[in-house]
Amino acid sequence: MTRFDLVLRGGACVLPWGIEEADVGVREGRIAALGDLRAAEAAETLDCRGLHVLPGLIDAHVHLRDPGDAAVETLETGTRAAVLGGLAAVFDMPNTTPAITDRTRLDWKRDHLRGRAWCDVGLYVGATKGNIAALGELELQPNVCAIKVFAGSSTGDLLVEDDASLEAVMRSGRRRVCYHSEDEYRLQARRALFSPGMPHRSHMEWRDVETALLGTRRLMALARRTGRPAHILHVSTAEELDYLKGFRDLATVEVLLNHLTQTDEAYERLGGYAVMNPPIRDRRHLEAAWAAVRDGTVDVVGSDHAPHPRAAKERPWPETAAGLTGVQTIVPLMLDHVSAGRLSLPRLADLMCAGPARVYGVAGKGRLAAGYDADFTIVDMKRRRVIEEGWIVSPCGWTPFAGHRCTGWPAMTVVRGQVVMREDEVIGPPRGVPVRFLEARGA
Repeated sequence: MTRFDLVLRGGACVLPWGIEEADVGVREGRIAALGDLRAAEAAETLDCRGLHVLPGLIDAHVHLRDPGDAAVETLETGTRAAVLGGLAAVFDMPNTTPAITDRTRLDWKRDHLRGRAWCDVGLYVGATKGNIAALGELELQPNVCAIKVFAGSSTGDLLVEDDASLEAVMRSGRRRVCYHSEDEYRLQARRALFSPGMPHRSHMEWRDVETALLGTRRLMALARRTGRPAHILHVSTAEELDYLKGFRDLATVEVLLNHLTQTDEAYERLGGYAVMNPPIRDRRHLEAAWAAVRDGTVDVVGSDHAPHPRAAKERPWPETAAGLTGVQTIVPLMLDHVSAGRLSLPRLADLMCAGPARVYGVAGKGRLAAGYDADFTIVDMKRRRVIEEGWIVSPCGWTPFAGHRCTGWPAMTVVRGQVVMREDEVIGPPRGVPVRFLEARGA
C-alpha cells in the first residue's frame, strides 16, 4: 500500500492548469502525488474538504529589520506573522542596521535565521557605491534572491542614484536586479516646496508621479543599454505601468497590496499610518494597477512590510517614518479581493507564488506539482473576519488595515510538509530554512 508522510484530503487544489478537487500526498518534504489517494496511508492527514489548497504563497518584499530594533521587528516575529497570515516564504530586504552589503553580513544573516524563522526566507543583498565590484560575486552566494538597489532614498542609508553608478551595478553580474525606482534628483529639488507640519497627503505630492516615472525611465534606458534584466518594485503609477509594457523583454513588475487597496483618502483617515514610499496615490492609479493585474503586466504582488514604532509614525510630516506593516495581512486582503471578483484564485497563486518563483529563479517552489516543495496555503473562502490589531504579532503592534472586513481567510500554512499554522495557532519549533535559487550556489 502507498504510504505518505502527509496527505491533504479533499481540498479544491489551485493547480497550474486550474482548480480541481484532489488529494495531495507528501513524502520527505516534497509533493509526491496528486489525485485520488483514498487508498493510501499517511502518518498525518489534513481534512481540506470545503477549503482551497494553494501553493505556499510567497511575499517577495519584506523588511524584517533584523539586525536592527527588536522592539519593532525580528526574523522570529516577522516570520511568525507571515505564517499566521498564510505565507510559506518571504524574501527579506537588506536595509537593516547594519545593512546586508557584504559576504560577512550575508553569512551572519543566513546562520541567524536558522532556528528562528517560522517560514523559509530568501535574502537580498544591498548595492552601495562602495560594493559595486563585489556584486557579481555576492549575487551568486547561496540563498540570495537578488541585488536590491535604492535609486531613490527611503529607509536606511543605501542609495545609488547617479547614472554612472547605476550602470556600473548593471554591468557587475547577470541576475535580475531589483530597484526602488524614484528619481532622487527630483526628490531633492522639490523638497524645498514643502514645509514641516504640512498635511500627510503632502507626501504624495512631494513624491509625485513624475518622480516615479523619471526614475523608471532612467533605469529602463540603462537596462536597455546594458542588457541587464530588471525587476521594478512597488510600481505605483498608471504612467509607469503603461511605459513598462514596452520593456517586457527586460523588465518584470511588482505592485503592492497597498496600491491595490488604498487611495489618497487614507491620509485623512490614518495620518502618518498612510505614509510609505512610493506613496499611496489617488484612485486613477489604483484602477490602473488593477487593469495591469488583469492584462498580465504585473508579475508579482508583495506587501513591502516595513514596520516602524508608533512614535515614529505619529511624528508630524515630513518627519513621519515611511513604511507600513503588511506581511500578516496581505493574504487575507488578497483573498478579500478574490471574493470581491477583482481576480481569481489561480491569478492570486500566479502573483504570489509562480510569479515570484519565475522572477527570482526559485528552486523547488512556485506551484502545486509533483517534485516541488510541499508548501501549501490552505484557505477558507467562506470565512468572514475583521482584521484586528490584537491579532498582529509584530512588536510594533499596528496595521493600517485595522477594521477591514475580509471574506476569505488562511486556515493552515504548511512549509515543506510541516504544518506550521492551524487556525491561528503557530506550531513549532521554527523550522524555516534559507530559500534556494537556481542561479545561486547551493541551489
